[in-house]
Amino acid sequence: MQGKLVTSDIRLFAMAMCIAFLPATAYADWQAVETAKTYAIAGTSGAELYDSIGERGPLLGPKVRAIAHTDFKLTWTRKYEPQPDGACMITVNIPKLAITYTLPKPSAQLPASTRKSWQKFIAGVEAHERVHGGYIKDMVKEIEAVSVGFSVPDDPKCGKIRVELTKRLGEISNRERQKNSDFDRVEFSDGGNLQLLVLKLVREE
Repeated sequence: MQGKLVTSDIRLFAMAMCIAFLPATAYADWQAVETAKTYAIAGTSGAELYDSIGERGPLLGPKVRAIAHTDFKLTWTRKYEPQPDGACMITVNIPKLAITYTLPKPSAQLPASTRKSWQKFIAGVEAHERVHGGYIKDMVKEIEAVSVGFSVPDDPKCGKIRVELTKRLGEISNRERQKNSDFDRVEFSDGGNLQLLVLKLVREE
């Protein structure tokens, strides 16, 4: 599982919508590097800000934009070691994870009432995105637990193990995507947290 992967995001219009373990020394202490970046939006009222998000939010396809977006880059340092019995085992599996949150930011100074509504809105949006970030970190921990000490018999050249590992990692990744999708569905359902955040921003409540 290497390279840039993308997790779920907040969609503007979704409102209408056999494992062995080595000793602990085989595990490396690691921390995800989390950063937030912003994109500029125009407007001085809640409705104008939301309209600008619709025009400038991160593109998720040819026509679909998001309010905010979470993606990540995950790479691994792995060591595959042939064993005396002809098996191959993963003895080192160290992740390097970088998570990036993309959030909207007004380019103009806001009136006091709008600023108060905006602060509540963006705090809720960022909290939502950090749940997605938590799912990503949980996925990496699950991959780490499954991988270190994993072995495949009759694999002296350590080829079969890569195929089997890829299969298992695909299953873990699919579960992570489903968790994100389920979470977004609830958040944007009628009366859901994100739906209410948008409505309160537009109404400046």
